[in-house]
Amino acid sequence: MKHTLESLNFSNSFAELPDSFYSLVAPTPFDTRAQLIHFNMAAGKLIDLDYDHQHAQFIADIFSGKSTLKKSKPLAMLYAGHQFGHYVPQLGDGRAIMLGEATSSKGDRWEIQLKGSGQTPYSRNGDGRAVLRSSIREYLCSEAMFGLGIPTTRALCLVGSKDEVYREQVETATMLTRLAQSHVRFGSFEIFYYRNQHDDIRILADYIIKHHYPDLASQDNPYLALLEVVTQRTARLIAQWQATGFSHGVMNSDNMSILGLTLDYGPFGFMEDYNPGYICNHSDHEGRYAFNKQPEIGLFNLSCLAQALLPLMEVDSAKEVLASYQSQFLSHYHLLMANKLGFSKTSDEIQALQNQLLSIMQNNQNDYTNTFRALCRVSKSTTSNEEYFLSLFKNSDEVTEWLGRYKHLLNNTNKTDKERCNFILGVNPKYILRNYMAQVAIKKAENDDFSEIDNLLKILHNPFAEHVEYNHYTGPAPAWADDIQVSCSS
Repeated sequence: MKHTLESLNFSNSFAELPDSFYSLVAPTPFDTRAQLIHFNMAAGKLIDLDYDHQHAQFIADIFSGKSTLKKSKPLAMLYAGHQFGHYVPQLGDGRAIMLGEATSSKGDRWEIQLKGSGQTPYSRNGDGRAVLRSSIREYLCSEAMFGLGIPTTRALCLVGSKDEVYREQVETATMLTRLAQSHVRFGSFEIFYYRNQHDDIRILADYIIKHHYPDLASQDNPYLALLEVVTQRTARLIAQWQATGFSHGVMNSDNMSILGLTLDYGPFGFMEDYNPGYICNHSDHEGRYAFNKQPEIGLFNLSCLAQALLPLMEVDSAKEVLASYQSQFLSHYHLLMANKLGFSKTSDEIQALQNQLLSIMQNNQNDYTNTFRALCRVSKSTTSNEEYFLSLFKNSDEVTEWLGRYKHLLNNTNKTDKERCNFILGVNPKYILRNYMAQVAIKKAENDDFSEIDNLLKILHNPFAEHVEYNHYTGPAPAWADDIQVSCSS
């Protein structure tokens, strides 16, 4: 059954918690007329929400705070967190307001949050706004991650205005509506630990278990079980990031989801030329959140969460859970990388092969995404289709030796060349959201042309398909893309 906005099955279970967890605050509408930039019908289906272009202005008014939904009880969540390794005692939703939850006909509950919706008690002298540039980037990337099968918040719509806000320069204000089954973060627990409000830690943990992990309630220690499942989900999530070449850019503990979602897209980047030390955040001068450091930062953030949960469990039990993270991460990562090579399972030989290829790719500055996808052209028994793969490398001698080892392992598998090719194409995307692609969409949108958002969503929602009309998005970035810099500014 489809709903209109007025008939959404709407509530707000988070607002039923004590007011120590949030502040009730309404969105601040734009001063100028709100304009619906884009509505994501794929995300709308999650809450059975129909879209009719005739109601575009009504949608823009709702998701810019000018009008309100029935049963809406908007609030800003309170949290703290470790930012670049240092504990910050109070953060919170400084420019985001959760309107409430919409329940679908399947019984799934989705929190609806406006990002860029004005000042809250947690804005810390900020204006509470988001700009068109960063909003488009998050809109596209959250949907790109969904298309790649990586857990993520979803983007419902973009609403823009002519309101001016100042960052490094004057930009226009925009609101992004995003969906998640929960926006609770590791930092949501940390703040109550450091405030010595242990009852609130238990209340929040009980809320998360009840609404998102109900099976844990019957465990001997449901709170320890909560830490275990969050550790498992985080290990799997970061393994997926690493296998895809995704760099989050600002992995503060307040940007880590209690559900294991990719949360808060700021200075993210998909790696193009393979460089394990890739830093996508122009503000990360010391490289704390470099691509190859993400797995260890995941463990650091989990240790922050575990510390916050210590009033609910024994220290030794928490340490034992954290000690399982590395093996879980490596198990997921090695299997994903074996899949990228065309193997259904991993082994020591395959891992050695994977590491050698990555080293060769780094030396040759190979495109990470295109190189793995091109492996489908390699045959077990002939060299007739290898020219293209070899052409991707500056030094073909070392990759020729690697190919010999690769084909030897392929001969130990039961897959035919065609079966393996289809398998490789099904796990290695043809399209990723390269920085310049988002920049093209931003530049067009700044001139009121939003067509590129449609084009990009078409390929990002199904990035493994050929989409031959968009082949140009698989080639090298244009020269001007070298000047693109992304930071925490939004």
